[in-house]
Amino acid sequence: MTKPALLVISSHVVRGTVGNRAAVFALETLGFPVWAVPTVTLPWHPGHGPATRIVAPADAFAALLSDLEGAPWLGEVGGVLTGYLGSAQQAEPVARLIEAVKARNPDALYVCDPVIGDRGGLYVPQATAEAIRDHLLPLADIATPNRAELDWLAGRTNETLDEIAAAARDLPPRAMLVTSAPAVDGRIGNLWVDGTTTFLASHDLVLKPPNGLGDLTAAMLLAQRLEGRNAHEAVRHVTAAVFDVLSRAAARGANELMLETDVASLTAPKALVDVRPLG
Repeated sequence: MTKPALLVISSHVVRGTVGNRAAVFALETLGFPVWAVPTVTLPWHPGHGPATRIVAPADAFAALLSDLEGAPWLGEVGGVLTGYLGSAQQAEPVARLIEAVKARNPDALYVCDPVIGDRGGLYVPQATAEAIRDHLLPLADIATPNRAELDWLAGRTNETLDEIAAAARDLPPRAMLVTSAPAVDGRIGNLWVDGTTTFLASHDLVLKPPNGLGDLTAAMLLAQRLEGRNAHEAVRHVTAAVFDVLSRAAARGANELMLETDVASLTAPKALVDVRPLG
């Protein structure tokens, strides 16, 4: 069966496996055609140190997305993933493009990865975080914030799994996968929350992991859901695949995920994850 095209809007790095570099590779490996829109171009992830940052002028970026809105092939798009934005001004044209995709294909699935910060606080300007919250999150079918991003979006700190789940239910998407959720015995996991179901998929903690895990998680989740897997099956596979890639990279001492080497982990992960319902 032919798989739908996926529209992926996020950062591009020359070296490394974050943003679109992680998402596009994973999605194409899984057999999905990808339309990739870079929001910013960087030589490497900012966590490696300061570097040149290229962001298209707001009017040029909006014009490019407007062209895509009118593309004769827009009906091919069956899913959208958004991640890091290069500026607050990008949010509105991105939202219009998502609305155009859904107008052409009402079944299109939109996953919003609100890439705005971590436990150290916001690492994007507040205006960019607010634009993602106000323009993109309400359009999402699924959001994939980490714990710190969820706290900022909810306007409160959430420590326990019950608090995290309650905060997720207070926000617009009908479903959320909250990454870096706490688990027992020093483990960490992904907490799935929707209107009727809450469960945690957990694995061992890896200290100082390479960047790109959130990008890969969001992309894999979009693929799994579009392939027809239910939430439980999808989150189990996503968590196992991402942990497999992470643990293998960490074992080699790599400072980037090595998807090209560990490509088999995307389709047949060997990592064991514990999945348990909550509530």
